[in-house]
Amino acid sequence: MRRFLTTLATAAAAVLVAAAAHTGAPAHADEDTARAPERVVPAAAVAIDHTVTFVNHTGRTVWVGSTVNNDGSKPLTGLPVLQPGQSATLTIPETAAPGHWRGKFFARMGCSGTSGSTFHCALGDCGKYADHCETSEQPVSLAEFNFDSVDSLAPWYDVSYVNAFSVPITITPVDARPGGGGCATMGCADNLLPYCPAEDLSRWSDGTPMLCTNPNRDAKTSYSDMIATHCPKAYGWSRADQEPGNQVMQQCSSCSGFTVEFHAGA
Repeated sequence: MRRFLTTLATAAAAVLVAAAAHTGAPAHADEDTARAPERVVPAAAVAIDHTVTFVNHTGRTVWVGSTVNNDGSKPLTGLPVLQPGQSATLTIPETAAPGHWRGKFFARMGCSGTSGSTFHCALGDCGKYADHCETSEQPVSLAEFNFDSVDSLAPWYDVSYVNAFSVPITITPVDARPGGGGCATMGCADNLLPYCPAEDLSRWSDGTPMLCTNPNRDAKTSYSDMIATHCPKAYGWSRADQEPGNQVMQQCSSCSGFTVEFHAGA
């Protein structure tokens, strides 16, 4: 499967726009992310920097993690820590050089230690820093994006459980207007850990379910069948987007940004 997310690129900062309480509303070497179209279409309108707002419904503290494609996309720093019920917004630096941002976000959980030294997460660990990633992430649920200022069909986005399922994720466009290419909410809010094949399930130290790991990301398995049955708008294996009638990929060229919600799971 063609992908536009791979490994970490050169460092640069993202802007943390806001953080506030929310009151409403895959050995994953980057094979299963939001995918670009076959050809790039020139943009028909002035490019903008989209925002991504994260909302924590997990009931646990979430350290937001992010990694990017090695196509020059700028890694984000200043990633927020969200207590249960909190939200925070980042601006994606897609209009600055190189004119695109392709990457993913995930919920790091069970974290402790001193940032830059002993910091470590039980889920989604990606290095010793609390506010950014220095390595690729351990298998977890992913929210994946392709923001491209010279592609009039972008942004593209998907929820990926190709490597593993840790928490349910939904991605919802903000301020979407008609004619944007679909702009559907992707993913699902349902906890899939109760449906995890027993051989794929790992647990927290207290015995509660923690992570459902895909035994073979490049083949259909009982794991991918479980994802397809309970969350058809998420990837369950690396070639799910090639199956007839699949619903795993979406684009929305008419929105100002997205809301990524981390729901209760692990």
